[in-house]
Amino acid sequence: MTKAVLNKSSVVAPHHKAETVGSKLTVGLRSRPIVILNVYPEIDGGRYAIKREVGDTLIVSADVFKEGHDKLSVMLMVRRRDEQAWHEVPMTCINHGLDRWQGEVVLTENTGYVYTVEAWSDVFESWLDEVRKKLGANVDVSLELIEGRDLVEDAAGRASAPDKGYLDGILKRFAAADYTQRCNLLLTEELRSTVARWPDRGTASRYDLELEVFVDRVAARYAAWYEMFHRSQGTVPGKPATLKDCERRLPEIRDLGFDVIYFVPVHPIGRTHRKGPDNSLNAGPNDPGSPYAIGSDEGGHTALHKDLGTLDDFRHFVDAAAAHGMEVALDFAIQCSPDHPWIKNHPDWFRFRPDGTIKYAENPPKKYQDIVNVDFYTVDQEGLWNEILHSVLFWVELGVKIFRVDNPHTKPLPFWEWLIREIRVDHPDVIFLAEAFTRPPMMRMLAKVGYIQSYTYFTWRNFKHEITEYLTELTQSPVAEYMRPNFFPTTPDILPEFLQNGGRPAFQTRFVLAATLSSVYGMYNGYELCENAAVPGKEEYLHSEKYDYKVWDWDRPGNIKDLIAKVNRIRRENSALHELTNLRFYTAHDDNILFYGKMTPDRSNMILIAVNLDPFDAHATDLEIPLYDLGLGEHDNYIVQELISGVKHLWSGSRHHVQLGPETNQAMILRVVPWHHKDFESLNA
Repeated sequence: MTKAVLNKSSVVAPHHKAETVGSKLTVGLRSRPIVILNVYPEIDGGRYAIKREVGDTLIVSADVFKEGHDKLSVMLMVRRRDEQAWHEVPMTCINHGLDRWQGEVVLTENTGYVYTVEAWSDVFESWLDEVRKKLGANVDVSLELIEGRDLVEDAAGRASAPDKGYLDGILKRFAAADYTQRCNLLLTEELRSTVARWPDRGTASRYDLELEVFVDRVAARYAAWYEMFHRSQGTVPGKPATLKDCERRLPEIRDLGFDVIYFVPVHPIGRTHRKGPDNSLNAGPNDPGSPYAIGSDEGGHTALHKDLGTLDDFRHFVDAAAAHGMEVALDFAIQCSPDHPWIKNHPDWFRFRPDGTIKYAENPPKKYQDIVNVDFYTVDQEGLWNEILHSVLFWVELGVKIFRVDNPHTKPLPFWEWLIREIRVDHPDVIFLAEAFTRPPMMRMLAKVGYIQSYTYFTWRNFKHEITEYLTELTQSPVAEYMRPNFFPTTPDILPEFLQNGGRPAFQTRFVLAATLSSVYGMYNGYELCENAAVPGKEEYLHSEKYDYKVWDWDRPGNIKDLIAKVNRIRRENSALHELTNLRFYTAHDDNILFYGKMTPDRSNMILIAVNLDPFDAHATDLEIPLYDLGLGEHDNYIVQELISGVKHLWSGSRHHVQLGPETNQAMILRVVPWHHKDFESLNA
């Protein structure tokens, strides 16, 4: 199968307009002489773009056929969205019985592309097929050779130098040749490939739709996020941390293996209805309030909280993170405190109650008296939308290229489609993560309209059957074409019961699952300390730093920092773990042991993972090693290295016994290398 590399230097085919062959008799008919249907991937009839990352191979397949036995030429046509001319990649028939064709192209730029399929009757290829069959049956083909000569002449009329000179030479030699010489002239591979470059496309049909793919940078698919509550990075109780305090933690976070530092909102916090400790309604004069109550007389969404420092300090932090191989992500929440400058300057952007008070946010039984929402359907919609766009671009210009967006499912979908499209015009490298724990149709639609990543229900999928079912949906169904899951075991708002009750082993289990099931995951600070003090009866942190200052002992006993650093190193060193859709589940003969794996297409990196889902008891079971998937036979020897401990084993056969438990290890990550593999020596070093 042909795989093309698509870049600016690749040969660009001229734009060919597919024509409909026929007369007035065919007007109004829905069928065509050449049928192209069931093109994949395609989302909602081409309404939305699929997603890929730079360096990915776009594989497109389609059913293509016509009546009779004519040979077809089928092309995958691809162009950058800002180009006019098409790049063409020949498609190959991969299933003749079903007329299924497939083509591949490597996407090399962080931009949007358009693709479609075009096909035409290949008269020269059909002629070749007929002549070869007749020659094989000892049938005279004198007339067929003349027909072939005419096809070459037609191709010469379409060709340009140097192919035209070559084809004209064939025609001259044909005129003076005898029967055998003519056969030899017209049946060469060189002539076949030359004629193929100048086809007669008068019969061409093109698929009705031009489909889109947006190619993000690799960080959209592969990254490890560390969510930092900036106010809690200091060392003095009751005192807010500064960006300089946050900067001092960068080497430690780098050594843990993270590549994204994600800040909760960094803006000024309002005073009106400010929340006190533990979400109380009465804040003291020194209580910081929730960072999600954005805006005060110091500014709004384009201002930095004075406790953190200055904008120059922010720039310095971004540069310092980059020097450590990390980038900065910001929490972007389109909501305001009652003190936000927008309310004074643009009251029409908000909704007011009949008594003249502004309507605050509610999610019964929860009330957010310190937060009000904008009205996206205001009469000044253009002004509001452009102001929000300006707010995002403000931070982009300061070096922020990742935004975790708070509650996007409560804002209009057309707004997000517009905003993300506008940002991508000049900043295609910006990544948006949807914090949307909501109904599946809305989560999927946010991804379709442009969100690059999404929070998921992973946070509440704890057992084997539900993890297997959910991850199969995320990685093997059409959802995988447009939705990238970012797995967070906890957030500042959510401390699941599994972690409240399961203690340190539960934190180990959920961390390994997040880091290896998905290729992009995040961890809220304090997770490394196995912090699980909860509000009784709720999935909320006790004494949450959302409403108070906190000082952490980042080395307190019982932490799992060593495991985190090891797993992140394993992720970096094993490219199979950089992908999402290569996830496959395998058999472990115990419902408490989840067994799965990832491998690269060429099997140069093959990883198997077994995780104990029970935080209380050890479990011993047999694993069924997927020998066929690994390219191994039943009697082949292979090396298995457990990457967390470094221990190696020599195995053969498919069934192997393991034991996992809280007192030993909750998970094992195995790299499999065939005995005679070229990497054996490095693995054994």
